[in-house]
Amino acid sequence: MSARPRHALYAQSGGVTAVINVSAQAVIETARAHPGHFARLYAGRNGILGVLDEDLIDTGAESAGAIAALRHTPGGAFGSCRYKLKGLDQHRSEYERLIAVLRAHDIGTFFYNGGGDSADTCLKVAQIGRELGYPLQAIHIPKTMDNDLPLTDCCPGFGSVAKYSAVSIREAGLDVASMAASSTQVFILEVMGRHAGWTAAAGGLAATRAGEAPQLILFPEIVFDEDRFLAAVEASVKRWGYCAIVASEGLRDAENRFLSEAGGSDAFGHAQLGGLAPLLAQRIKQRLGRKCHYAVADYLMRAARHIASATDVEQAYAVGRAAVEQAMAGASGVMVTIERLADSPYRWTTGTAPLEQVANVEKKMPRDFITADGFHITEACRRYLLPLIAGEDYPPYADGLPLHTELANTAVPRQLPPRRL
Repeated sequence: MSARPRHALYAQSGGVTAVINVSAQAVIETARAHPGHFARLYAGRNGILGVLDEDLIDTGAESAGAIAALRHTPGGAFGSCRYKLKGLDQHRSEYERLIAVLRAHDIGTFFYNGGGDSADTCLKVAQIGRELGYPLQAIHIPKTMDNDLPLTDCCPGFGSVAKYSAVSIREAGLDVASMAASSTQVFILEVMGRHAGWTAAAGGLAATRAGEAPQLILFPEIVFDEDRFLAAVEASVKRWGYCAIVASEGLRDAENRFLSEAGGSDAFGHAQLGGLAPLLAQRIKQRLGRKCHYAVADYLMRAARHIASATDVEQAYAVGRAAVEQAMAGASGVMVTIERLADSPYRWTTGTAPLEQVANVEKKMPRDFITADGFHITEACRRYLLPLIAGEDYPPYADGLPLHTELANTAVPRQLPPRRL
C-alpha cells in the first residue's frame, strides 16, 4: 500500500433486496471508522455503469444519520444495474475506460455488492487491474435473494425473502381454508427463483404439521409432471378441503424448458420469465374444475423490508464490514462468505472464497432437502432454513407507514470526457 491513502469505490448490482442497503451502510460506516486507510469512499451511480460513465457519488457528503437509516431502507440507495462486462479480448476499450475512470479518481479499492454475475464483474475488474498495470483491490460483497451463490452458507437478502414466503403462504392458506367450502379451493403463490428453489422451499416452513399450507411446493430442480401435479392437487382438496401451492418461477418441463418463459432476455442474458401461476391456475380449472386464485410475489417479496429477518439484517451488515476489513488486510479477488458453525443455537462467522470459484456458479437445492415425491421440504431443509428467518427487525414507522431515508447522492466532479458508446 502507498503511504498516501487512496479512494475506495462501492457499487450495487443486480436485483436489489430488502437488506442490500444494510451492506452499504456497513461499508460506509466501517470505512469512516478508518480514515487513515481510505481517503474517501465513492459510490457508482447505477452500479458498474456509473463507473464506466464516470457518474460517481461522494458518500462523504451524507450525514451519519442518513447512512444509519439505510438499515431500514429497501431498494438500492445508489442505484443498481444489470450489466455484465464482456471479454477483455473483444471489448478492451470498455476495460480501458474503466481503468481510466479509476485512475482519474485515484481509486485503489473496489467493492461490488451483488450476485453471481456481479461476482464475475468483480473478478474481471481484479484481473484487468493486473493486466493493465493499475494497482487495484477488488472485493465482492454477496447479495442475492435467490441464495444461489456457492461457497457461502447463505446469501444476504435471502433470509428476508424466505421469511416473506413462509409468512405469506401461511396467511393465504388460512384465508383459503376458511372459504374453501363455498369458494376458492386452490391457491398458488408464485415466487422468484430461476434455477434454484430456495425461495420456494422457504414457503415450506409455514407447514409444521400435515395438512397445513403449503401442501405442495414446485421446485426448479424437480421436472414438472402435469399429471402427477394435478393428481396431488386433487388429493389435497379431497383430504384437507383445499390446496395451497408455492411455485418457483423457474419450473421446467421434461424438455428442460421453462414453463413460464415469456420470450426475450435480460441484460445478463437470462431468459425473461413470467406468468407461471396463471398458467397453472388455468390447467387446474380446465382439468380439475377447481376454482383457483393466484398471486405473483415478484418485487413485493424482495422489497419487503417491513418483514425482514433479523438474522438477514445482521449478516448483511457483517459482510459489508468484513469486506472493508479484508481490503485493509490486503485481500483482493475474493468474496466475503458466511460460514455456519452450528444449527441450534445458530452460530456463524464470516470468511472468504476466491472469486474464480464463485463467478457464474449456481448453488441449487440439494436433493435431500426435497421430499421423495418432489413436492415438499425435508427436515434437513427445515433445519437449514429456520435460523435464516429468525428474529424481527422492524423499521421505524410514522403515520402508519415505514420510514425510509433518501440520500443526497452528491456527484463527484468528472475528470474525463464522456464515454463513447
